[in-house]
Amino acid sequence: MHEILIKINDLFQSLGVPGLALNSFIESFFLVPPPDILLISMDLAKPEKSLYYATVCTIASAFGGAVGYFIGKFGGRPVFNVLFKNKHEQFDRVEKLYEQYGSMAVFFSAFTPIPYKIFTIASGILNMNFWKFLIASFLGRGLRFFIVSIVLMLFGDTIKEYIEWVILGVSLLIIIFFVILYKKRHILKNSNK
Repeated sequence: MHEILIKINDLFQSLGVPGLALNSFIESFFLVPPPDILLISMDLAKPEKSLYYATVCTIASAFGGAVGYFIGKFGGRPVFNVLFKNKHEQFDRVEKLYEQYGSMAVFFSAFTPIPYKIFTIASGILNMNFWKFLIASFLGRGLRFFIVSIVLMLFGDTIKEYIEWVILGVSLLIIIFFVILYKKRHILKNSNK
């Protein structure tokens, strides 16, 4: 399986910018390597085009997310079960996250290393508002890809070994912020009863 993923990544890389767009698009609803690998290598090769690459990644990924949304909407849980090998527990966890956080769950999955494709398809199955889904996807994916590209554009080779830690750190800060926000809203809601 690992060799297949390497060959797929090599194919995307051989296509250049269209390969980056295709990788970002497909990865939002199907099992292919994440576009971050290709984005990082392209950013390091041509740092002056980093923001362009991040834009391509963001737009293609969000539109791929829309495809995932409609796969879930029209295919339902049977499609989810086929794509993700009957992971009922995983779907149940995603459903609980939606109940708690709504479109913020999509934002988190789009920004963090959590598999975004699971959330795109689940969003359609759970009939999430499409426009909220799309906005959360654009914001989450954009933040993720632009952070990677800006950091590499500014610091290049010196930071590439630590890029995953940078993404993880920023993700953690955002999650903490929204957990605090959620708890404050929950406390205010309970005090108004």
